[in-house]
Amino acid sequence: MRATTRRFASGLLALIVAAVAVATGADAPSRTGIDAPELAALGKHAVGVRSITLVDRNQLDLGAIDPKTGVPAQHDRSLKVEIWYPARAVAGAAPVTYEDAMVSEPPAAPARFRIPGLAVRDAKADSGRFPLVIVAHGYGNVPIAMSWLTENLASKGYVVAAIRHEDMYLNPAGFPQAALRRPLDIAFVARELQGSLGKSGEVDPTRTALIGYSMGGYGVLAAAGATLDPEGGLVARVPGGLMQPFARGGELSASLVAPAVKAVVAFAPAGGAFGAFGADGLAGITAPLLLIAGDHDNTVDYTSGARAYFDQAVHSNRYLLTFLGGGHALGLGPAPPEMQTDLWNQDWFEDPVWRKDRLIGISLHFITAFLDRFVKDDAGRSAFIDGLVVESSRGKWDAPQGTPWSARSPGGEVTLWKGFQRRHAEGLSLMHQDAAPTH
Repeated sequence: MRATTRRFASGLLALIVAAVAVATGADAPSRTGIDAPELAALGKHAVGVRSITLVDRNQLDLGAIDPKTGVPAQHDRSLKVEIWYPARAVAGAAPVTYEDAMVSEPPAAPARFRIPGLAVRDAKADSGRFPLVIVAHGYGNVPIAMSWLTENLASKGYVVAAIRHEDMYLNPAGFPQAALRRPLDIAFVARELQGSLGKSGEVDPTRTALIGYSMGGYGVLAAAGATLDPEGGLVARVPGGLMQPFARGGELSASLVAPAVKAVVAFAPAGGAFGAFGADGLAGITAPLLLIAGDHDNTVDYTSGARAYFDQAVHSNRYLLTFLGGGHALGLGPAPPEMQTDLWNQDWFEDPVWRKDRLIGISLHFITAFLDRFVKDDAGRSAFIDGLVVESSRGKWDAPQGTPWSARSPGGEVTLWKGFQRRHAEGLSLMHQDAAPTH
């Protein structure tokens, strides 16, 4: 009886904790907090969301390799794409609640979770031709886990398309399939949407940005022109030499590249630890590049990943934002309540050091400045990313008497990073390097 009572009390407590978490975390993560820097705030547009499916015909399927011949089957690859877009506001329209699942620690079943949103499902699109942003999630992730980013950018006048890559996580064929498919999926979706949404007048097909997290970060680098090392470990991990035609100098290498890319953002990009691009592959990127990473990333490795990529992308006007002490979980939003009862599930979302809503606000601030500057050609955004002191904690602002406590740095002669509040620009570094001339 006592054991039964204890189990009942434990279950009741879990329900209460979940209910409290829902009650206190019911706002959309795309709406940032009071200590977020200036450009993190939502934009002027209402947001709509819709789902489409694109089909890439006759693609190699590494999950269906003939054990006798070693030859993979060719199947039509269906890709579900969530599209967030500037919409016309409708009074009383109910915002969406996203729902999906991600792999739990074996042998547990996948964990389902819900995330509140501010978008309205299938809302009427606002008028205008907006830049297109393609978003690629990490290995084993799902698009709605990045709704903090997708909704926020849509509110600022971008059409944001997030691909569901359907990774075969925990399957031995899963990683090779992801290595092959990430850049192919990104390039395919970019071409398809530049065509269809360009013709409909919803997007400007000449203004496209790529954003990826982890394996998606590797994918957007390759889709932006970084060439794969034919002798590298990542190419070697794809069986049967199937990745070789897509590597540097291969006859299919151009199929990885997305057209009309004006800017690239890579969160905690994978590939460095596997020698994906070699020493020279990143030199193929000419679009401006923003790398965002934690210097304690034990999943993809900061030193051989983002930090090395920054040095190697010599033909790109590039930036490296580093969360000092931060790990790998930068790309996903705050852990939903359902993912907070198990450490494996929580670690998909949360960083051990950085408060997630704080990390999101900082990322949104810099991504907004970067995309507005290089995709929308808003020169006024340069003040938020150019000429800053490298170490954020070295910035100073002797604010005049009477300046509100929540006021944000005006930049200019004030070295506290522009748009940040006093005592709230700590633990960060931002490196910048102009592109070397091409010959």
